[in-house]
Amino acid sequence: MDPQMQYQSQLTSRYASKEMGYNFSNHKKFSTWRKLWGFLLWWILAKAEQKLGITITDKQLDEMEKNIDNIDYEMAAAEEKSRRHDVMAHVYTFGVAAPKAAPIIHLGCTSCYVGDNADLIIIRDAINIILPKLARCIDRLSKFALHHKDLPCLGFTHFQPAQLTTVGKRACLWISDLMMDLESLSKLKNEMKFRGVKGTTGTQASFLTLFDGDHDKVEKLDELVTQFAGFTKTYTVTGQTYPRKFDYTVLSTLGGMGASIHKICTDIRLLASMKEIEEPFEKNQIGSSAMAYKRNPMRSERCCGLSRHLMTLVADAQNTAAVQWLERTLDDSSNRRLCISEAFLTADVILNTLQNITEGLVVYPCVIGRHVNQELPFMATENVIMEMVKAGGNRQDCHEEIRKLSQLASKEVKEYGRDNNLVELIKSCDYFQPIHADLDKLLDAKTFIGRAPQQVIKFIKNDVAYALADYKEQLEGTAEVNV
Repeated sequence: MDPQMQYQSQLTSRYASKEMGYNFSNHKKFSTWRKLWGFLLWWILAKAEQKLGITITDKQLDEMEKNIDNIDYEMAAAEEKSRRHDVMAHVYTFGVAAPKAAPIIHLGCTSCYVGDNADLIIIRDAINIILPKLARCIDRLSKFALHHKDLPCLGFTHFQPAQLTTVGKRACLWISDLMMDLESLSKLKNEMKFRGVKGTTGTQASFLTLFDGDHDKVEKLDELVTQFAGFTKTYTVTGQTYPRKFDYTVLSTLGGMGASIHKICTDIRLLASMKEIEEPFEKNQIGSSAMAYKRNPMRSERCCGLSRHLMTLVADAQNTAAVQWLERTLDDSSNRRLCISEAFLTADVILNTLQNITEGLVVYPCVIGRHVNQELPFMATENVIMEMVKAGGNRQDCHEEIRKLSQLASKEVKEYGRDNNLVELIKSCDYFQPIHADLDKLLDAKTFIGRAPQQVIKFIKNDVAYALADYKEQLEGTAEVNV
């Protein structure tokens, strides 16, 4: 059937990278199953069992290895339709491709040996795809922050103008959130455990039978399989599956990153509306089909929309972990097929898009300066009062005079839509004549940004540099948004 006549996931057909799309493909999944049965890196199950004394020949192992990627998907689909069991369908299909090995494929295993262990390998590989992309976003924003570390801009609380900050310091707030996500994802990867060989209800009974009651060999098999799959830790106890609590930990970590990116891109959208900062906008890009002048922040909007999807997926894993009865139920399978893959595919898309945004952010200092100048006279009133007191004035009298002028200026702004004229009012007021010559100095925006530039430098040079040290060889390259 024509693909255009069927539903296709927008994540794979429209947005996600090729590497993440492949990581959750059928071929990656089922070839990993075969590697777990036979050969991966060094040995997996069959070779480990052979090493521990089970009668398995080198010819059987060679045949399995040669047919890792020789998967007859039509045969597997027909078998699954007949048997209603995906693992047994692929056991049969693998056995047809490797007939000498057929008698020992899946020896001693339950379906979760291949299913869960393959999922853990795929999750680990997905995290390894995500981490450098997150590091590149942090790196790009760090360069942006350093470049604009001392450019004064309005700071906002409650989305109302507050004290000044700098464009670079605000970017550091974004980086700080992403740094926590990088730390959480790194910790998650480093502490991942493999399910290993645990048997039908986690007791390893089938393997104890296979090794004639030799507990040491069962434990050694678990260790070898875990080691050969590239993991350093294994769960000491499981039911039939690895704990579904782990899926919740994975998705909540990704969901937390989604929240960070949603916040960043919401800020960019707000600043774009104020015409202070814009995301990249190509020469031939169209912002609106009706309003030709518009430059909509479509990349940031995409990040926000997909981040919301990512955050909602956390509930899937949380609910699944909550309803696993006793040693396991099967209601997790259909849900996990969707939420785990979609979480990583979505995370991949928003990171790629965020990198593209941060590599092309455009700053408009004149607009930012205009907005600062509209509010700065109000912010400077305390400085005016203190300077008048130094010149011999009475603090209470000065406060009353500046209050009356501030009210007049506020009326000009709010009722008549004019510019803030407080400075002109002060300059024309005889009461403030002693400090007229000092007004320009009192209204220098850079005297209102505190230690923002120094904070940026310290944060980037220390915290960020330390966090990115492990990724210094993976920070090159640019990100493109194709649609």
